[in-house]
Amino acid sequence: MMVGLGCEGFQIPRFKEAYKVEEGDTFRTMTIQETGGTRKTVEKGVATVRDMLAKVNDVKRERCLASDLVMALQCGGSDGYSGITANPALGAAVDILVKHGGTAILSETPEIYGAEHLLTRRAATKEVGEKLVSIIKWWEDYTRRNNMEMNNNPSPGNKLGGLTTILEKSLGAAAKGGTTTLQAVYNYAEPVTAKGFVFMDTPGYDPVGATGQVAGGANIMCFTTGRGSAYGNKPCPSIKLATNSVVYNNMIEDMDINCGDVIEGVPLEEKGQQIFDMILKTASGQKTKSEALGYGENEYVPWYIGAVM
Repeated sequence: MMVGLGCEGFQIPRFKEAYKVEEGDTFRTMTIQETGGTRKTVEKGVATVRDMLAKVNDVKRERCLASDLVMALQCGGSDGYSGITANPALGAAVDILVKHGGTAILSETPEIYGAEHLLTRRAATKEVGEKLVSIIKWWEDYTRRNNMEMNNNPSPGNKLGGLTTILEKSLGAAAKGGTTTLQAVYNYAEPVTAKGFVFMDTPGYDPVGATGQVAGGANIMCFTTGRGSAYGNKPCPSIKLATNSVVYNNMIEDMDINCGDVIEGVPLEEKGQQIFDMILKTASGQKTKSEALGYGENEYVPWYIGAVM
């Protein structure tokens, strides 16, 4: 249901024309001015939703393949363990997903800065690698224009967790992408059509980056954290991977998987398989910790105008 006022700059008719969207059984529009005011719009909206429910309730679950999965890769509140436990373990899970024909989206451009060569050397074509390099150069100019620096991105929480430079953070963040070929590079929120491992240009700020990934087609998310991020996302279940056992045990109601045991000897391949198994269970309907807590209604944050890293 899309509701407009009726005299805004980007009105509904223009939206439908620009994005080639047509009204049907599961999409309706109205404007407050044409409907006759707020109360009448609410009443009409409720009646219209009830009318659409018959079609929605007729939807039946059906078996899908792992190749239908489009996974968003995120990390927030990184620490000194991120690059040696959760991130490479997630990379191992990404390799399994790609092997099964699925798609994984690495993002957060400021957080691969200094490690981009690890991705360009895996590019499927010269054009794919050059597109990533051009995005890096754009970011250098973008931050310079906003009186910031690309090499000064670690947050206070990152530093408390043991990270001191963007290079340390980037080397760890890039590990989330596994080892397979980089098939494509996308702009922010651009529809992801390629299969396999891909990259999307987004800020490092988690809600903005994740919003772009979901807008591009991600239907499941894996989120590594060393400090204890409690991020959730309503349209796209978020699986939390703790980088160390202390955070996992302290926030066990928020963390889905403990990757701290990698330090204790659990092989990365075994942990990657555990992550992949949970991805399949989550895609099949098992709720993540953030879903059980009700997180996700306020995490839609598009890339707004201004300096966002």
